[in-house]
Amino acid sequence: MFDQTFVDGTQKTRKPYTIVLSLLIQIGAIGILILIPLIYTEALPSAQLKSMLVAPPPPPPPPPPPPPQQVQKVQPKPVVKQFVANQLMAPKVIPKNINKIEEAAPPPDAGMGVVGGSGEAGGAAGGVMGGVLGGVPGAPPPPPPPKKAAPTGPVRVGGQVAEANLIKKVQPVYPPLAKSARVSGTVEFSAVISKEGNIENLQLVRGHPLLVNAAKEAVLQWKYRPTMLNGQAVEVITSIIVNFTLSQ
Repeated sequence: MFDQTFVDGTQKTRKPYTIVLSLLIQIGAIGILILIPLIYTEALPSAQLKSMLVAPPPPPPPPPPPPPQQVQKVQPKPVVKQFVANQLMAPKVIPKNINKIEEAAPPPDAGMGVVGGSGEAGGAAGGVMGGVLGGVPGAPPPPPPPKKAAPTGPVRVGGQVAEANLIKKVQPVYPPLAKSARVSGTVEFSAVISKEGNIENLQLVRGHPLLVNAAKEAVLQWKYRPTMLNGQAVEVITSIIVNFTLSQ
């Protein structure tokens, strides 16, 4: 019985056209199954097709703009002129309410000065002819202007201003090493000129190292006229430039 359930592998078909025919039949059956829904479209669910093909409704239109606000014009109340050309005019309509105008009493005249007054309250002592009523004593003279305080620190001035006050100028000696190396140029210092006109706090700003010492020795011997500010001698800060040329 079990021998009949197994197929011997040696008993295979030797007809290839049967395989091709079976493959063509299967392909034709599948094609028919695919073409039937395309030919008979009425068999498809119409409700689902309509829901897929119908376009969505358009969006609602925007709300209308609000109406413009009406500007209420306030008409000014007519002003009733009581005076025309400095003349009081009678009203044309009897007013309902009448405002009562009360004038304040003038201040008392006691104590006002008179011509030739004796210096009582409100009058000028020893009144003179042509004086006016209510004269007041002469105003005190204005106080003298305050004196400007002298500056507590040095005042900066330009190099040309300081050079105008120079009364003693010592020329620097050209260093032989710099002359042999043919070095020339300028040396600039920043210095404080004391109240007596002496050089103090001499500081180098720029210059060649071979020329600095010679320029410093010469500048320390310079003498200036004291700088005056508001009648007082003050210290000033200035720039000093020393020139070195090979022709000197």
